[in-house]
Amino acid sequence: MKRDLLFYLSLFFIFIVFLSAVLAPYIAPYSPYAINPNAILEPPNWHHLFGTDRIGRDVFSRMIYASRISISVSLIAVGLSTSIGVLYGAFSGYFGGWVDAIMMRFVDIMLTFPVFFLILAIVVVLGPNIFNVMVVIGLTGWMGIARIVRAEALKIRELGYVKAAKLLGKSSLYILIRHIIPNAISPVIVYATLGIGSAILTESGLSFLGLGVQPPNASWGSILSEGKDVIQVAWWMSLFPGVVIFLTVISFTIIGEKLKK
Repeated sequence: MKRDLLFYLSLFFIFIVFLSAVLAPYIAPYSPYAINPNAILEPPNWHHLFGTDRIGRDVFSRMIYASRISISVSLIAVGLSTSIGVLYGAFSGYFGGWVDAIMMRFVDIMLTFPVFFLILAIVVVLGPNIFNVMVVIGLTGWMGIARIVRAEALKIRELGYVKAAKLLGKSSLYILIRHIIPNAISPVIVYATLGIGSAILTESGLSFLGLGVQPPNASWGSILSEGKDVIQVAWWMSLFPGVVIFLTVISFTIIGEKLKK
């Protein structure tokens, strides 16, 4: 990893994205909501690095502010799915037997649903907003983590220090919190890193379809959606958000793959 240039380039790009999100009010040259009728669909230039949209808003500024929403939605969604998956998998693996059989059959049932279409259906029912998108992505992405933690818990529960804790009369809750979960968390970190990229794609897809972040707020997916209607005359509105989504997702994927090794 120390000699892997691609890993460090990915890490650097993610750092730039996070830094842009945190410092958005200070580095964005314009307000993301500022309308300029005299600069409608201007191509990239020195005043507007990424050009302008159909009502004269600066695309570069909107991209910077959109990073806040796209990154925060993905992090919170992955945090929720990771928490559910870790607890569910640890409980299933530790107790084993019929408890494990029932819990894993429920996971199998959940895995049979096409996740993106399930998310679409739930968002349509609940309504399109940031909170619903975060919750729905989180509640539909925990099954893989649960299976990983369950496999680790099955091994850990047979180790000497867990058996010693049982002989000392420690409760199952104590053993789960003190021994099972901390020692099963390593592969979860890798899986969660890969999951961030997937969550960004899901959020972008929902926003592209108009079921994610609602105007006047913007995410990378919603900016990309706005660009599809004028792609023949304003290529920059589709190119820049598309490239940023691609680079962000592939950077998280590369980091996750390197950590896996």
